Amino acid sequence: MKMLNFRIALFSVTAVFIFLLGFFCAKEEDLKNIRLLDYKPKSMLQTKVTIVEKAKFPAIDAHNHLRSVVNSGADVSELVKIMDECNVKAVVNLDGGFGENLDKHLKVLKEPYPDRFIVYAWIEWNKVNEPGFSEYSAKQLEEAVKKGVQGLKIFKPLGLGIKDEDGSYLRVDTPKLDAVWEKCGELGIPVTIHVADPVAFFTPLDRFNERLEELIEHPDWMFNKPEFYSHDELIEQRNNVIRKHKNTVFVGAHVGNYPENLQKVAEYLDEYPNFNVDICARLSELGRQPYSTRKFIIKYADRVLFGTDGSDAGPINAEMYHVHWRFLETDDEYFDVEKSHHLQGRWRVYGVYLPDEVLEKIYYLNAKRLIPGIS
Repeated sequence: MKMLNFRIALFSVTAVFIFLLGFFCAKEEDLKNIRLLDYKPKSMLQTKVTIVEKAKFPAIDAHNHLRSVVNSGADVSELVKIMDECNVKAVVNLDGGFGENLDKHLKVLKEPYPDRFIVYAWIEWNKVNEPGFSEYSAKQLEEAVKKGVQGLKIFKPLGLGIKDEDGSYLRVDTPKLDAVWEKCGELGIPVTIHVADPVAFFTPLDRFNERLEELIEHPDWMFNKPEFYSHDELIEQRNNVIRKHKNTVFVGAHVGNYPENLQKVAEYLDEYPNFNVDICARLSELGRQPYSTRKFIIKYADRVLFGTDGSDAGPINAEMYHVHWRFLETDDEYFDVEKSHHLQGRWRVYGVYLPDEVLEKIYYLNAKRLIPGIS
C-alpha cells in the first residue's frame, strides 16, 4: 500500500513538473513571438523627476488648434482657467479658416477674450485653379485682418495634397501665391507654414523606419511614393518662397520640419533673416539630442517660438503644458513626452534647462515681436 501511495505521489509530482515545464516553455516561446506593438518595456532607471506646473515666464502658445473647441461649444472659460494655472498668457488658434468659419472663431474666442486668443486665417484652396485666385486671396486676407486676424496658417496639403491644373501636386513656391506672401508682408502679419513632415514619413515603410508604429496607425502620413515630392524638394521649395519674399515673416512649423537635422535648420536661419521656427510637436526629436538642441535654441534664441500643437488629451490641457515646461526648464533625464502631443518614436528625452533670458524670449518676447496686437 505504501509503495502504491509512493508511486501515485511520484506520478503526481512528475505530472506537475512536466506541466510547469511545458507552461514555461510555452510562455518563453510566446515571448519570442511577441508583437512589437505589444512590447511595452518599463525602464528600471531611477532619475530625478521635476514637476513644473507653471511656466517660469508668461508663455504664448504660438501653435495650437482650437477647431474642436469652437465647433463643440466647449466652455472657453474653463480653458482660460487652465491657461492661468499654467501661466499661458495667450494661445494662437491656427484654425480660423475663412468666411463664416472665421467669423465663428472670432466670435467664440476673440470677442470674450481679446487678449487671450489669437486667430489665424487660411487660404481658400478650392479656388486655387480659378482665374484671379491670387488677387482674390490677397483681398480676402486683407478683409480678415480688418476683422481681427493676426496671422496666416499654411497647412501641409500645400505640396502634399492640393493639385495644380495639370494634376500634379501644387508646388510650395507656385507663383499663384506670390500676391498672398506679399500681402502678408504689407499687412505685417506672420505666416506659420507647415511644409513636408518628419523625414521618416518619406522613407520606406519597413523594419528600419523609426516611426513605423505611427505610420501603421496613420497610413495617410506615408509619402514615400513616386507621385510625391521628396522631403528635400519640399524644403527647398519653401526656402525659395522665404528667399523671394524678404519683407514677409515666416515661422517654420515643427522646427521647420527638419528637427532631425538642426545643422540644416541653423543654415536656413543664418541665410534667411525673415525665417523663424516653432518647436511644437517635436519634443521627441529635440529631446533625444539635448546637447545639440540646447546649443541651437540658445544661439537662435531670438528666432524660436514656443508652441504645442495640442495633444491627444485636448488642445489646452495642463499635463501637456507641464511636459513642455519640464523639457525646457529642467535637466531631468530619460523621461516620456507622449502627453506633450502623441507617441512619436520609441525613445525618451532629456531636458535642456534653458537660461532664463532664453526662456523669456521663446515663451513670450519673440511671439510678441512677430505677431501684431499682442499687449
